[in-house]
Amino acid sequence: MSPMKISRRGFGASVAAAISAPTLAAPRRASARLIKPPRLRPGDLVGLVAPGGVVDDRLIEKSIQNIEALGLRVKEGRYLRASFGNYAGSAQQRLADLHAMFADPEVKMIWPVRGGSGCISLLAHLDYALIRANPKILLGYSDITALHLAIHNKTGLVSFHGPVASSTLADYPREHMLAVLCDPRATYTIPMAPENALKAQAMPHFGIRTLTTGRASGPLLGGNLSMVAALCGTPYAADFRKGLLFLEEVDEAPYRLDRWMTQLDLSFGFAGAAGVMVGICEDCAPQEGRRSLTLDQTFDQHLKPLTIPAVTGYSIGHIRHQFTLPIGVRATLDTDAHTVTLLEPAVS
Repeated sequence: MSPMKISRRGFGASVAAAISAPTLAAPRRASARLIKPPRLRPGDLVGLVAPGGVVDDRLIEKSIQNIEALGLRVKEGRYLRASFGNYAGSAQQRLADLHAMFADPEVKMIWPVRGGSGCISLLAHLDYALIRANPKILLGYSDITALHLAIHNKTGLVSFHGPVASSTLADYPREHMLAVLCDPRATYTIPMAPENALKAQAMPHFGIRTLTTGRASGPLLGGNLSMVAALCGTPYAADFRKGLLFLEEVDEAPYRLDRWMTQLDLSFGFAGAAGVMVGICEDCAPQEGRRSLTLDQTFDQHLKPLTIPAVTGYSIGHIRHQFTLPIGVRATLDTDAHTVTLLEPAVS
């Protein structure tokens, strides 16, 4: 199975364990002070890890080639090639690699090879004091959402929802990733990928749909829909009230998307967000011959009643042409211009 299309089902036991952990507390409000990691510079050392799904030599080699092509150096995690079922080693091994990379003063960026599943099992055991004391870039998407939201809540460190190390780095994702990670500008405007607009001519779900027009500003919070929903009711939940909520998903039936959207609405309420943007949800159409809402109908019933700006089809998700979003950084969503503008640097 492709690492970009791993379904995240069966997290009930892990979520229950996280909810019952003795550290249960209210999610961190996004208005609290952010810690911004140092910018990425040419020649910096990148820690290559696998905190979720198991990886193979092909994915590791592609990740190394990506890192070196960016003019960076690679340090492999000690347990990078470990396996435990479909996970990249035991929870203890995956934690050890993350902690070692945060503790190493030479490592400036931590880049997971892929997402997959399993990151949620690490949250109650992460050394948040270590992470807070050693701020550095953490970049990834999909299952890495669990790490982003937990680290944001527990430390205030800005991390980055964007390509994983084994992604295919076309011009668009590379340009916007490096701009956010390397160049601390006062403001930075991200347009949607023209490649996705071209794909929309044959695949309508790549097209942008504006459900409610307008401009809205707030801290960026969100990520993979199933993971954002799985963390509701835990100390790691994304409290997106007054924030810009962004969501993406892959290879899931519309009824599951509906369930997770309902869970988020019941937990914090979409109406309390500043705005909502949904990415391009690949392989989320109904199965042929089965009664189902369409993908558009599924999101419409949750977002159309809102008075806040709401859009679908933005260039985020399990797609080649995606942009990078810094968690917790204030930004403006402009539905008429089809842009997201960062209102502060994401790195120091």
